[in-house]
Amino acid sequence: MLYNPETGKRIKGPYNHVTWVHSVLHKDDYNLRQCFFGEHLLPENKSRLVALVESEKTALIASYYLPQFRWIASGGKNGCFNANSLSVLAGRSVVLFPDLGATDYWQSKIGLMRSYGIEVQMFDSLEANATENERKEGYDIADYLLKVKPDEAILQQMIRKNPVLKTLIETFDLKLISVQQDTPQPKVSPPKKRGFRL
Repeated sequence: MLYNPETGKRIKGPYNHVTWVHSVLHKDDYNLRQCFFGEHLLPENKSRLVALVESEKTALIASYYLPQFRWIASGGKNGCFNANSLSVLAGRSVVLFPDLGATDYWQSKIGLMRSYGIEVQMFDSLEANATENERKEGYDIADYLLKVKPDEAILQQMIRKNPVLKTLIETFDLKLISVQQDTPQPKVSPPKKRGFRL
């Protein structure tokens, strides 16, 4: 995948810059079986809440900002919603964090996931509160998290405003533990009820 180093967004023009090894090697009879990005981390702590996002980049960014979750990615809106892939989540609690515009589709997969013994919740605050521009840009949770400055960036900003802080830190060999911020924690809502009214 090719990313723009300035924006962090994928470059999709003039063509989609995604390459598969089996395509490059012309393996026509290759049987592709995708797994979740980060799936190898699932056995480490089975009680940790799993957060499922679409893109690998989002999983990496979100794991830095919200480490209380085990972040995995489906590899796209439609990716990994099948029996083979979902079986690794059996018995786990999972929160879905779909990109803007994919919430209804992911909502439709909750029944399938529950049929595999997965406890599922939907984080739909992005969809409920997004601006028109954020929808047009296809925001995901990482785009919102990146608006929150990490601790080190806040410290560097403070040092630029008051260079004496650097001397103080070096003189007393101070270590940055954390910067208290009002970072909103994700609130998950129960899935919407679907059905017919006669």
